[in-house]
Formats: sequence, C-alpha cells, structure tokens
Amino acid sequence: MAARVPNVAALNRVRRASRALARRYRSRRPHPAVELVPQPHPWTRALGLVAVVLLGAWLGLLIVGNVRVPVGPMDTTMTLRPSLAGGTKINVSPLGALELDSHVAPVRLDVNVDQLDPARAQALVDHPERISGLQDEVAKDVGHGTLDLAVRSCVAVVAGATALGLAVYRRPRRALAAGGLALTLLAASGGTAFATWNPNSVLEPKFSGLLSSAPSVVGDARSIVTEFDVYQKELARLVTNVTKLYDATSTLPAYQPDPTTIRVLHVSDIHLNPASWKIIASLVEQYEVNVIVDSGDTMDHGTAAENGFLDPIEDLGAPYVWVRGNHDSMITQQYLERMKNVHVLDDGRAVSVAGLRFAGIGDPQFTPDRTNEMGAEQSQELAGARLASALRDQKAAGKPVDVAVAHEPPAARETDGQVPLVLAGHLHHSEMEVMPFGTRLRIEGSTGGSGLRAIEGKYPDPIETSILYFDRDTRRLQAWDEIRLGGLGLTTAEVARHLPEENQPGAAPSPTPSPSPSPTPATTSP
Repeated sequence: MAARVPNVAALNRVRRASRALARRYRSRRPHPAVELVPQPHPWTRALGLVAVVLLGAWLGLLIVGNVRVPVGPMDTTMTLRPSLAGGTKINVSPLGALELDSHVAPVRLDVNVDQLDPARAQALVDHPERISGLQDEVAKDVGHGTLDLAVRSCVAVVAGATALGLAVYRRPRRALAAGGLALTLLAASGGTAFATWNPNSVLEPKFSGLLSSAPSVVGDARSIVTEFDVYQKELARLVTNVTKLYDATSTLPAYQPDPTTIRVLHVSDIHLNPASWKIIASLVEQYEVNVIVDSGDTMDHGTAAENGFLDPIEDLGAPYVWVRGNHDSMITQQYLERMKNVHVLDDGRAVSVAGLRFAGIGDPQFTPDRTNEMGAEQSQELAGARLASALRDQKAAGKPVDVAVAHEPPAARETDGQVPLVLAGHLHHSEMEVMPFGTRLRIEGSTGGSGLRAIEGKYPDPIETSILYFDRDTRRLQAWDEIRLGGLGLTTAEVARHLPEENQPGAAPSPTPSPSPSPTPATTSP
C-alpha cells in the first residue's frame, strides 16, 4: 500500500503541468480578426419579397386560376388577372369584347364566352317558356362560378407565391411568408372590389372590335335591363287582355260579318317572340279564324336551333300559309314544309285554303344581321315580277288567285293589277293603300312586337295583327279589323274596324280604285 503513494503524487503533478501548458498555449494564440460584411437594407428585402409574391401569384393565376362555368346556354371561362384599373372584361370571340367599370381594385375579372352549347340552346328553343326564368338561371350560374373562382384563385396565388419563394430563398419560413402575404393581398383586393362594386356598370359598357357597333344593333342597354324585366312581369296580363278583343268588336258599327264570311288572320314579323303563339291561338278561337297568313320574318337568325320555336304552329287551330322573310333561311322553310297543316308558298306557287286561293314568293335575300346588300331593291322587284308572272299564268289557266303574299312591299307592289289583294310585312308598322291599277296592298305590323328589337326605341313597339273578312261568294275583302296590343309591359288592347270605300254606306256597288282607303274606325280599349 505504501508503494502506491508516490505514483499518485506523480500523476497529480503531471495533470497540473498539462493544464498549465494549455492555459499558456491559449494565452499565446492570436484572436480572430473582425470583418465587416454589408447586410441588406430592410426596405430592399421587403421589396424583393413583394416582387416574389406578385410574380408567384400571377404565375399561379395564369396556370390554375380559371374556372369553366356554364352560364345559361353558354360555356364560359372566368379568370382573375392583375390590373391597375380593375373592372370586368367580357370577350366574345371573334366579335370583340366589352368592358364594364364594375369595380376599382388591382384585379380584373375576365369572362371568355367559349361557345354556345347546342343541347342547352336547343332545349331553350324547344321550351320557350323557360326564357322567363333565364335571368334567374344566369344569375345563379354566375354566382356559383364567382364563388368557385374565388376559392381557386386563393389556392392559386398562395401556391404560386409559396413555390416561387421556396425557389428563391430556399428557406421554408420565407416561402410561407410569401404565401401568407399573397393571400393577404388577394383578400384586400377582393374587399376593395366588393366595396367599390358598381352594378349599374352594365348599363354603360365599352365595346371594342366588331361589337363596337353593338349599341346600334341591340339598342340602349339601359332600356334592355329595365324594360325587359317589366315585360316579363306583365306578359301574362297582356295575353289575358287578348281574350277580351272579340267582345270589344261586338259593339263596332257598319259591318256585321255573315256567319259564312271567310276570316283570315294576317300576322307578320314575329321575330322569335314566344308570346305571339298564345296571342294567335286566342284570336283564332275568339274570331273563329279560317286561315292564318304569315308574311315572313317568323325567325330572327334562321338557324336550325331556332326550328323548335315553330312547333306550336300545328296546334293553332287553323291552316297556316307562310312565305319566307329576310330573317328566315331555307333551313326554316324546309322545316315548315314538313309540318302538318302548313302551306309554304314560294316561286309563285298557288294553293287553295278555306275557300280562298293564295300565291306567294319568298324573300330573295337572307339578311338576319340587317345588312343592306347592293342591288337589294332590284332583287325585290325581280321577285315581285316573277310572282306577277305566276299570277297571270294562274288567271290564264282559269284559277285566278284571290290573295298574293310577299314579305317586302317593293316585291308586293309588282303585283299591281294582277290580283285583288296582296299582303306584306317587313316594315314593322301597318299600312293600307290601293295601288294605281286597283290592287289593294295590306302591310302588317310586327305580331311579335319586333321581338327584342321592341326596346331599341324610346317606346316599346306594339304587337300588331289584323282580321280580314272575305265574302265567300265573291272572295273579295269586305272589311278588316286592325288589332293593336300595347308593347312590352303594357296591357292596352285596341280594335279598329275599317271598311273599303266601296263597302261604305251610299257607295257605288262596283269598286272604284282610289289612292288611299277611307276607313271608318271604331276603337275600344278593354
């Protein structure tokens, strides 16, 4: 045991010596030099982060920030885009675009109308009654699309800013900060857009491209928005008033139609107004109409999708005699030719219906966009000359025509002297005259109230039609009732009884041509 003591003391001395050497070495080691490294300025870092956020958010919106939304019969794509002025831009390729000052915010809503869905458009044409609910349907579709776009845009900007932040800074914390800032900026933009939302911007759109002529084509947007809503609400009352027309005529003087009188309902320029069929059906029933004559422009664009609009004709309760107008295509004509109880007149073709013989010719022009083509007047006169030639041939064959039908008055005027009466339309207002060689020209107004064109002017266009009374033996016109209904949203109904000059009391028994008729009107407003 005593031998181990010197060894322990020696170890202690060694340890103390090593610690002393270590302290001495550390005291002699030189201190590291302090270097000045320039640090980035806080404003520079902030601007860099904002740049990363904006670029990332824009890339995110560009890649995934759009939604495809069915709006009524149309397929659309909605997208949010960075913008200094904000607003809404609706692109209708290839016609152009219209811009609305809908809001003030650093984001713009782009709506691209991709295409018209054939199935939904056909369903709308097949069931015109759905038009009354189309406004609510469109508003609902847009609401759903906007909500979907808002959610997708949030995901797009956060994902884009976060991904770009991670690529630039390579630090998860910085990347998450970029994503959070992007979401904050988008929320602030949405709040600003909501606070500055201007629903009246739809009344003052800015057009570009081919749509720059839209105001002259579709009329004042303010009238369309305000008056069409009134029309929807009052349409039912308008149709109800029509059923009172027959009672109103019972008080009209001077001419009492004989039970054997042939009654012809003359309609024209319906222009795809579904309300017209209800009005026509009511008049057929109330007046006991024997035959309906339509002098054209039943359609608006003459497309195959519109053909279903014609289906109610078979159930109107009377034969339907029709000629093609400049808004009716050959597709329209072929569809009508296959329908029961419909008689299509063209190229001077004649047909006997309800005791009267009719002949007519279709409009030589197809101009659904209302363009004025070169030589239009000459083409109408040429068509009228062909109709007049056919009338002469019918007379020579011992089958004279009682009533000729053409769409435009210039064509109808060419039949003067070849037929007692010629019917036309096209002008959207009614006229009556006796031409120099004795033929009476009757121009009908718009039985469709000019369709949606009714709201182009200061006042709505009226709905006009007429009942023509023919003697069954002589097949000559004895009298006519002009029926005029108030335009969109109005419920007035007027019936004016007119007599040809030769049928007035004290007149000579044989007709004498005159430059204009002298009607004896009587008007009631039920």
